[in-house]
Amino acid sequence: MKKIFRSKTFALLILLILVVAFFALQSEGRSLGLVNVRSILSQIVISALLAIGAAFLLIGGNMDLSSGAIGTLCGVVMAIMVKGDIPWSVAVITSLLLGGCIGVINAALINELNFQGFIATMAVASVCEGLTYVVSDARAISFENEALATIANGKFLDNTIPYAMVGVFALFLIYGIILSRSKFGRQVYLVGGNRSAAYLSGINPRKMSYKLFVNNALLSALAGCLFSAQMRSGTMAGLNQSRMSGITAVMLGGVSFGGGSGGMAGAFVGLLILNAFSNGLTILGMNPYWKAFASGALLLAALTLDVFSSRRKAV
Repeated sequence: MKKIFRSKTFALLILLILVVAFFALQSEGRSLGLVNVRSILSQIVISALLAIGAAFLLIGGNMDLSSGAIGTLCGVVMAIMVKGDIPWSVAVITSLLLGGCIGVINAALINELNFQGFIATMAVASVCEGLTYVVSDARAISFENEALATIANGKFLDNTIPYAMVGVFALFLIYGIILSRSKFGRQVYLVGGNRSAAYLSGINPRKMSYKLFVNNALLSALAGCLFSAQMRSGTMAGLNQSRMSGITAVMLGGVSFGGGSGGMAGAFVGLLILNAFSNGLTILGMNPYWKAFASGALLLAALTLDVFSSRRKAV
């Protein structure tokens, strides 16, 4: 019990309860209403996919700033293919393959050309944004497909729990088990904590980097496809508003910016905190621009705490 109470995840759960209680009091209980809870569950799906990929990358000592742009491009490509009467399954698989290829490009720029991670992924993000405008002719691509609509927006348990949310929660469990219980997970921690030590112990950090970037790009592509299915349209905005939500959530959840520490449980709670905070501001009628400000402030707070935590460990 002492180990549980002293863990970062327990502290995050307390913070989540405080955030929920604060907005419940300020909104006179409206934030706890069924409609609002349903809205949070629907909104969390896209950020959750981005958070899973970001968590593995950060723990492995890398970072990807192109996730949102990759998702937006892949979502638009899927929309174009579905609108062109190509089977939705083929469209989704093609979009995922495109995302995976972009992940390989990110990893190659960093490992083969020795680019700094944030520079390489920021450049790739710009390329993806440009391609999105080119392939869509700078307009929204609307489409109708009942199968995709059901997957993205369908709910069960009295129309409360989204199917997509159940799938995302299952992914969190699977990735959590992989990270904490498998040989691959231990290798991710070792590469992120000490790249040289990982190499000396027989692990190939470069190969690991490729796997993590491709995994992140695939999840980003899936998030983009799901977003387009929810909107029934591939749009230029796409995941632009969510592009930093994955990194912010996992850093709030205790994943170190320097790599080698953190876990999926904390990342999930961090995701809940971020979405509860954002939704609470909406319920209170705050200016939407303040939501972006608050999200940035939370990321700065998480980075500051991570810096102080790293200094304490060094001492």
